[in-house]
Amino acid sequence: MTMHRCRWAGSDARMQAYHDEEWGVPVRDSRALWEKLVLDTFQAGLSWRTILHKRDAFRAAFEDFDPRRIAGYGPAEIERLMADAGIVRARAKIEATIRNARGFLAMAEKGEDFSDFVWSFVDGEPCMGDGTGSAARSSAGDALSAALKKRGFSFVGPVVVHAWLQAVGVINDHETECFRREAVSL
Repeated sequence: MTMHRCRWAGSDARMQAYHDEEWGVPVRDSRALWEKLVLDTFQAGLSWRTILHKRDAFRAAFEDFDPRRIAGYGPAEIERLMADAGIVRARAKIEATIRNARGFLAMAEKGEDFSDFVWSFVDGEPCMGDGTGSAARSSAGDALSAALKKRGFSFVGPVVVHAWLQAVGVINDHETECFRREAVSL
């Protein structure tokens, strides 16, 4: 019997492992959700394969995605990151990460849990995508994108947010034939 994966996993072993073990699995930890949002921000305009292969370098460069540390970054840290060949060196995305860390912390300071906030857009339960693997946007992603922008986040357009919601299991968008579609919905 042939095991079917989502087409995007391709034949790259790291992509297949990511698909099989992480992608679409519901994430409820606020810091882990934020880390994945940062990575999806860096993915904009690039392939996920590029970001996945650089994920460890991103974790090192951004101090394990500690929002408190990143929120304090200034010009010296931005230049350090711009010189780091291990990551995607895009100034706008680096600056967005710093702003988004500040937004994440501002929410926490107001007593707003990031995970609860994200999951509130689907009433706390994963919703099923259409199973085609081709959706680039969703109503939940559109609404969450707008809400994040109101909270001071940037580089969080509807396409980026939708991809992030798929990755963290808020939207189960495994293709209909994929062996993971049912598994992550349990």
